[in-house]
Amino acid sequence: MERYAWKGRVLPGKEKEYKRRHDEIWPEMKEMFREAGIQNYSIWMTGDELFGYYECTKGIAFAAKTQAESEVVTRWDEYMKDVLEMEMDPETGAQPLLTQVFLFED
Repeated sequence: MERYAWKGRVLPGKEKEYKRRHDEIWPEMKEMFREAGIQNYSIWMTGDELFGYYECTKGIAFAAKTQAESEVVTRWDEYMKDVLEMEMDPETGAQPLLTQVFLFED
């Protein structure tokens, strides 16, 4: 299993709306996550900064490809663009992968 982490920024004054939209995440987005092998997905916020993390049971490349080819992800990105600022990797269409520098597993 591979891990994926990303960062982003909520636009000024949109923090509550960002959270509300995730509280009401579309069932088809959850299904896409399953198809992509994404599990244990969490997003953390401090102020306007976001940190997301998920585990890829089918690998990062498969998860990125599945998301890039997904119509529901395209609709979700459009839905979120008025509350969210994301840097996107032009090659994968996903958030740039953060480099893991430490891991503790017990």
